Amino acid sequence: MSKSIQPLHMMSPGANLEAYIQVVNTIPLLTVEEERELAVRLFADGDIDAARSLVMAHLRFVVYIAKSYSGYGLSEADLIQEGNVGLMKAVRRFNPEFGVRLVSFAVHWIKAEMHEFILKNWRIVKVATTKAQRKLFFNLRSSKKRLGWMNDQEVRFVAGELGVEPHQVRQMEGRLSAHDEAFDGGPDEDEEFLSPARYLEDLNSDPADIVELQSSALGRQQQLAEAFTNLDDRAKHIIQQRWLQDSKATLHELAEHFGISAERVRQLEKNAIKKLRMQFTA
Repeated sequence: MSKSIQPLHMMSPGANLEAYIQVVNTIPLLTVEEERELAVRLFADGDIDAARSLVMAHLRFVVYIAKSYSGYGLSEADLIQEGNVGLMKAVRRFNPEFGVRLVSFAVHWIKAEMHEFILKNWRIVKVATTKAQRKLFFNLRSSKKRLGWMNDQEVRFVAGELGVEPHQVRQMEGRLSAHDEAFDGGPDEDEEFLSPARYLEDLNSDPADIVELQSSALGRQQQLAEAFTNLDDRAKHIIQQRWLQDSKATLHELAEHFGISAERVRQLEKNAIKKLRMQFTA
């Protein structure tokens, strides 16, 4: 296998996240055969170079997952770093006899590391993130005369005293009343269903599905290219002109080119397509 692999230090996003993402997106995806060969070498022989190649080829997958947790306000570079740790754990435990792609197996380990990082470093409502908000936060705490939510009259009074708009007082009051929330919910089924793990992840673009689709598309392209080499030159030309060009040739144009009837061109096209399909189902 002659894939170009980046140095190990590229596994860390570091200070230049954009450069890191650009680099990992240039690392080629592995075919099914290449992935299995590397996994067997690692599982059977403990081949460290094979492990390294498996990890590097899946770094873009970690980036996809990290982006799905952007709603937490945490550093994307830190999330990627934690996800990379999960990826390496998955590679170490991957058995090629599982009958699944590494990308499907690794998603659990990658998300587990990210979840742990989020639990340790994130609070759902950040009370005050700007200087003005911090000032309002401390003034509002000292201005509230009782527990519970303020009524409209109290809100207008406090807003006038502090020189801010009433809606800013309501917003900060909501932040003051917020509490920490478990990422995966509590023991109650309703709490688990409404936990952030359910609604802050983008369910419409699952990273595992994206990478698997890319890998599958790459495999189909390679399979088509191999099947295409088994056609004779005339059949190749007909398929190229009829199916692979923006401006498709007509049967009559190809008939004139080869000096045969349009019906004969149609038969050759049909036979060529049949051969390609047989290669895909073999």
